[in-house]
Amino acid sequence: MKLYIIIIASFLFVQISFAQETANTSPKIWSLQDCITYALENNITVKDASLNKSIAEIDYNKAKYARLPNLFGSASQSFSNGNTIDPISSDYVTDQIHSTNVGINSSMMLFQGNQINNQIKQNKLLLDQSIFLEEVEKNNIVLNLLETYLQTLYSKESISISENNLAASEKEVLRAKSRLDAGTIALSDYTEAQSQAATNKYNVIRAKNEYQQYIIGLKQLLEISPLQDIEIETIDENMDLVNLELNKVDVYSKALGFLPEIKASNLNIEANEKELDIAKGGFLPILALSGSMGSGYTSINTNTFSDQFDVNFNQKLGLSLTIPIFNRNQTKSAVQTASINIEKAEIQKLSTEKDVYKKVETAYQNAISAQEQVIAAEASKVTAEQSYKLAQKKYELGDLSTTDLVISQNTFTNAQQNYLQAKYLNILYHQLLQFYQGNDIKL
Repeated sequence: MKLYIIIIASFLFVQISFAQETANTSPKIWSLQDCITYALENNITVKDASLNKSIAEIDYNKAKYARLPNLFGSASQSFSNGNTIDPISSDYVTDQIHSTNVGINSSMMLFQGNQINNQIKQNKLLLDQSIFLEEVEKNNIVLNLLETYLQTLYSKESISISENNLAASEKEVLRAKSRLDAGTIALSDYTEAQSQAATNKYNVIRAKNEYQQYIIGLKQLLEISPLQDIEIETIDENMDLVNLELNKVDVYSKALGFLPEIKASNLNIEANEKELDIAKGGFLPILALSGSMGSGYTSINTNTFSDQFDVNFNQKLGLSLTIPIFNRNQTKSAVQTASINIEKAEIQKLSTEKDVYKKVETAYQNAISAQEQVIAAEASKVTAEQSYKLAQKKYELGDLSTTDLVISQNTFTNAQQNYLQAKYLNILYHQLLQFYQGNDIKL
């Protein structure tokens, strides 16, 4: 009996613990700012851009180190037999020779058509450009999060609309059944009410599926596990609408002044100009300084190993000048290619500016349109709701057919969906205009 009680108690303890653990692991509610902060730290696209910046920093340091002299050490051990030249004394001998050579050598570039300095400047420009390109990826993630977040909220509210419509249509089925049993309506009216309820149930399922799809997209942007449950925070319903007096040209000018893709395009032109300077350096002579020290030992010498190393110790210092005369037009081709790349970079900048203008223009026009749509959709929703409530009362009194009731309900549903879509589009484009003015995105 005691064992039975212990087993029951253990089972209850496990159940209570599991219930508490489930309660403690309820889905986290994410605000838009939470999503942005987390994604900027964990999104793989942003991480990849950060790694590109690290590579650019390494290349910059590598270019600076090219100014320094190099230093190499060498050591060799050889054996020769028969007629040969002594590697230490350079005498011609016929014997078995064991020889040892050790040394260090160094060289330093004194002048190379100013290519080293230009390479350093170019790599610094590329490093600065990589910083702005990282900012571009961060901005893309923020804008993608904004759009996905609002789509998710829209989908979530659509579920509520669909569920309310389903509940209303199920009540109408019950009323239709009562009226059918009473003989006041035809069977076709009852089946139409059933069909509308089935359609609304389908709409609920579809709305829930769409919501889950948007949640999946949000998780992918956040780089969190697909198995992790998340909920998103609702936003203020009384958000300000777009300022109709806002000048889109001013917005565009502000965008050109701060957007990182514009700054990256300018640096891209400068980097290609430095590439042209580097290519032109190939026409100039190269002056290098070199030096070496070394010693050696040979077995045919009767002196000791240490004595030979002391006697054979040698030093060398030299300058070398290389003058380019003809290198099969390699330098000329490099200059021509660099010149073309400058033109391409300038075209790319113009293309980037056009793309920014298109985004600003689109956001502005859509914001104006969405604001007007919100006002019209809200009025339509209020009117459709009043008509639907009146139709329900008429249906209850038997003064309205099921077909007319279904039409009234669908009209109200469409009005709700139109208002919901206009509301979130208005919020989206308002936030986009804030972004292009350099302001923070906040919901």
